[in-house]
Amino acid sequence: MTEGMADVNDQATSRHATLYQRWSEGEAGVLISGNVMVDSRYLERPGNVCVESSDDQPHLRRWATASQSNGYPLWMQINHPGRQVAKIVSKKPLAPSPVQLKLGGYFAEPRALTESDIQDIIYRFGVTALGAKNSGFSGVQVHAAHGYLISEFLSPVVNQRNDRWGGSLENRARLLLEIVKTIRNNVGSEFPVSVKLNSADFQKGGFTLAECVEVAKMLENEKIDLLEISGGTYEQTNMFGTTDAKNDTDQLKRESTKKREAYFLDYAKTIRAAVKTPFAVTGGFRSADTMREALLNNEVDIIGLARPFCVEPDLPKKLIQGEIQHLHPYENTLQFGNGRLGINSPYKLISMMNVQAQVSWFSHQIYRLAEHQEPNINAGLKRSYLKQMFNEVRIAAGRKRANP
Repeated sequence: MTEGMADVNDQATSRHATLYQRWSEGEAGVLISGNVMVDSRYLERPGNVCVESSDDQPHLRRWATASQSNGYPLWMQINHPGRQVAKIVSKKPLAPSPVQLKLGGYFAEPRALTESDIQDIIYRFGVTALGAKNSGFSGVQVHAAHGYLISEFLSPVVNQRNDRWGGSLENRARLLLEIVKTIRNNVGSEFPVSVKLNSADFQKGGFTLAECVEVAKMLENEKIDLLEISGGTYEQTNMFGTTDAKNDTDQLKRESTKKREAYFLDYAKTIRAAVKTPFAVTGGFRSADTMREALLNNEVDIIGLARPFCVEPDLPKKLIQGEIQHLHPYENTLQFGNGRLGINSPYKLISMMNVQAQVSWFSHQIYRLAEHQEPNINAGLKRSYLKQMFNEVRIAAGRKRANP
């Protein structure tokens, strides 16, 4: 749900206000923003909003006010992308260890973080969270999933350090816990602090379900207000519903329609049994019956939805009122081809291109909503992909001109 609509100074624009006001009219219980960066040198994509001040900032205040005009809260999702930074943004990204993300040369080789780098990042998360609070947001969410920096620290594949930030799970989880503590100290005990965490990385030797359970217990001790479970990384794109059967060693068998639809729910049951923290699962929910069953069975407290909002901005209202029972799974047909040309291609580059094309298609719908237009479900996949690539190059060039 990353918006990609910031100006050349990485600030929110009127389009953010328009987009989130439309989503708030859909009566979601809580809206969580797309990635907001803590360091303007390192963006998940050109067009990210970046917050590097704890002040009440007018561009954020407009966004927060518009989004909450219908009485529903907006939480800011804050993030550092780590090594998942395109070369057009930074040719020297940061990571726990200098482990290359090998996806067609799109990402540069990262350098290992120093102790002072790590302390700076912890500080920045605290500043961004306080900036969100002071600018009128209702809460924050720390993004510790999907292969971004905190997720990289949790993963033994990327985190090969032998200091107090690597090795044991306690050490690998230290960055996340220090960030949560810093944020809590800054925003106080009454301001909601959430964490988005991978159920697993789905990579051989990566962050496992058993480790996720232990980290969830650590977070419960920090009294976070919501734990959201997802999964996957750029290299294993399970958050998009794709699967690499060879590497997905912890994959649990899905025998029912419900399990096939909500593809992290099996993992969530194990985590849910271990902690009492309020609990959300995001990924794959597409029918009212599956959502209702998950809630009634106490498997989750909150249903997380993302891509469906791009084409149905008022879908919570329609679901609750019984106007719709099924959300259209557009992603099932959004790929360049089948088999080797599809999203589950054995070739990582082709699979990643399909994933990026999907993201581009949904981004196209977000842009239309932000410009007071209706979604265009007939938009071409290739055209959306090429337009998105051009747009990101344009934004990156504009940022460099504005901040030489």
